[in-house]
Amino acid sequence: MSHNETPGSVRIRTDDGNEWQFDAIQKAAQFYDCNRSNAIAFACEDVGTLVSAAQAVLEREDLTREQRREIAETLSTRAVQFEVDTSVAVTTKGQM
Repeated sequence: MSHNETPGSVRIRTDDGNEWQFDAIQKAAQFYDCNRSNAIAFACEDVGTLVSAAQAVLEREDLTREQRREIAETLSTRAVQFEVDTSVAVTTKGQM
């Protein structure tokens, strides 16, 4: 998206069953110690890096399958699920 196409603001629905989104944004702002807008941007930038790093850890040869499964279970979230079989798979909420 070019700079000319960037909207002046973005709306996030926090009503009608989406109240959890506001709570999540508040937690991110506290975690990053910044305002809600920056927290959302930081979290969006970080998630891809964190998922790639987790996948790299789960693919390490020096871990047993049980260790990989425990790590995968620990790192899985509401929107990202790590599964370990003979290979490592990452599933995002949109793919579930």
